[in-house]
Amino acid sequence: MTLDFTLPQYYTNRELSWLDFNDRVLEEARDKTNPLLERVRFLGITQSNVDEFFMVRVASLSKLAAVNYPKPDASGMTAKDQLLAVNAKAHDQVIKQYSTLNRMLLPALGNLDVHVLTPQDLTPQQARFIEKYFNDELSPALTPMAVDSSRPFPFIGNNTLNIALRLYKDGDKKDKRFATVQVPDIFPRTVRLPGAPNDFMMLEDVIKTFIGNLFIGYQVKEATTYRVIRDMDLDVAEEDTSDLLKEVEQQLKRREHGGAVRLEVENGISPALRRRLVNALNVADYAVYEISGPIDLTFLSQLTKQISDHDNERYAPFTANRTPGFTPDDDVFKTIRQHDVLVHHPYDTFGAVTELIRQAAADDDVLAIKMTLYRVSANSPIIKYLGRAAQNGKQVTVLVEVKARFDEENNVHWAQQLEKMGCHVIYGLIGLKTHCKLALIVRREADGIRRYMHMGTGNYNDVTAHFYTDMGLMTTNTDMGIDASNIFNMLSGYSEPPYFHQLHMSPDGIRHFITAKINQEITNAKAGQPAWIEMKMNSLSDSAMIAKLYEASHAGVHVKLIVRGICCLNVEIPKVSDHIEVHSIVGRYLEHSRIYAFANAGDPQVYLSSADLMTRNLNRRVELLFPILQADLRQRVFAIFDTLWQDNVKTRVLLADRTFTRVDRRGLDALDAQATFMAEATKQRLAAKPTATNQSGTHQFKPMLSPKNQPQSPIDRSPE
Repeated sequence: MTLDFTLPQYYTNRELSWLDFNDRVLEEARDKTNPLLERVRFLGITQSNVDEFFMVRVASLSKLAAVNYPKPDASGMTAKDQLLAVNAKAHDQVIKQYSTLNRMLLPALGNLDVHVLTPQDLTPQQARFIEKYFNDELSPALTPMAVDSSRPFPFIGNNTLNIALRLYKDGDKKDKRFATVQVPDIFPRTVRLPGAPNDFMMLEDVIKTFIGNLFIGYQVKEATTYRVIRDMDLDVAEEDTSDLLKEVEQQLKRREHGGAVRLEVENGISPALRRRLVNALNVADYAVYEISGPIDLTFLSQLTKQISDHDNERYAPFTANRTPGFTPDDDVFKTIRQHDVLVHHPYDTFGAVTELIRQAAADDDVLAIKMTLYRVSANSPIIKYLGRAAQNGKQVTVLVEVKARFDEENNVHWAQQLEKMGCHVIYGLIGLKTHCKLALIVRREADGIRRYMHMGTGNYNDVTAHFYTDMGLMTTNTDMGIDASNIFNMLSGYSEPPYFHQLHMSPDGIRHFITAKINQEITNAKAGQPAWIEMKMNSLSDSAMIAKLYEASHAGVHVKLIVRGICCLNVEIPKVSDHIEVHSIVGRYLEHSRIYAFANAGDPQVYLSSADLMTRNLNRRVELLFPILQADLRQRVFAIFDTLWQDNVKTRVLLADRTFTRVDRRGLDALDAQATFMAEATKQRLAAKPTATNQSGTHQFKPMLSPKNQPQSPIDRSPE
């Protein structure tokens, strides 16, 4: 009997699975084995994560539900079903977030003499300080907005903190008035107080204490903080525009006025004020969240930076290993000619990649540099070196993806700067996001033209490379070089090569290739040959790929999956997923690399990719998958995967009930994969001969930044 691997009960809804991932991040905030200030930071990350989730994913569901979109997802849920289920689960998560803050983290901070005080807690000196701070600094920047028959309810910007007020005129309690005041984001959210090194007060509490001063002749009946999250998805009608850059710039302005998808209000808000906000902002009741604490926990990351001393409650700084042959005194081209080079960030410094581009920009024999850029840092050395290369007379072609979510404005800026420096700039492709990470350097050498390549799983971002785990390959492989040239010809002009020698591209190509590899494992399993699949990715949500993995499991192929975030696949379904195991690692660094490996009848093959097994990556993005051909590097990738798989400290294992649980370590030695890689990198670095270099990899960890709090360029977003 042929099994149907597409039954809805075999799949978990994508959005609910994402919330499960965010809950795993929240577990890190509750984990007492983590340094306290890092736990505080993790809690802030859960907020920035969920904010972006609502701005994009929940906003999309809201629009589908509004038009009664009938088609269910792979798990059988309609858009309306998902919208209600997501909000119900998000409400539960809010309760857990603030329980973590109020019952665990704030008391623990108090034990370190770190306090977030209320007005009632202040000393006379501190009370005088906040009054002066309000009068001298805050009051001039505040704008009270009255709402009445002549002054309509003002537009409330996305992710801004505001104070709603009920007032009445002195002596006339029947004269009810409403007003709103935005909390300026130009001031620190946590105000440092005098009298103690680590006493703070929330900015909104300072303002509320004296807000009556803004309404002379009126009494403040109620003042409560609120925040609205809006639809921030960029909707670029690419087929209808001849100038993608201008269209993106126009859409960025329109995006700020997207519909409200979530309203957060202080717990204890009066029914009247809540009703006023709900009606004015047009928010469904299920999307209103009453918060038992400071609204918008992203302030916690800022707070940890303000806290003085207590460095023992932070992760110890880590210095990445330098890649041999990639210092400013080395000839990086000679190094790559001698052998392929694999870099594993953040354990190997990203300086190897920037040094390659730096030397290419200055090398007289380099004729051309071509790169794809998805997310770059605010002060990117890559951008600087590409501009320098163009000024040195080299042909420089850069595809800057101006549709990279929440980096659109940053990327538009860099695209314009690159053009001013003389580079040829491509602003992405119509209908597709270019997400692949590829650099091609064309160099004239004694024996002819040679192509040097860097291909990676992560962005050309020197900032996020400190806290995202990614891999990259540098090679002069001839077949890959021809493929890379063909890829750039496709991106910059009109070219449709009939086939690729070694590389595989989305849309379509990666799906077809991985499907063929899985089919081969199925055939091998039925023939009694070694058959297994090992994959690592950020998210697994494409239903066709999941069905194919179910088919492989049914045939007896052993499947190991490391999935950091969304996982719509379920395990332990009899005759469907008996041979599939799923692990998820959430730790000090954000796991971002993608690995696809196959037994291949006893001759194992491994590939790295920029693509997750998500429909968007396989169908609607330009993605790259490339093989690791050099035997020692291939073995290194397998060893990395195995170490990650054996992790029993930061790993959660997917169970049949669709929950993730920590590994039972009874009888096992603790193995933290990320700590293991750090120790190995440190050992290699210390064993290497000291060299003068600008590739210092020292950095202070900042875990899983989201777009909102990244220095000027996540997260990844992402994560992607």
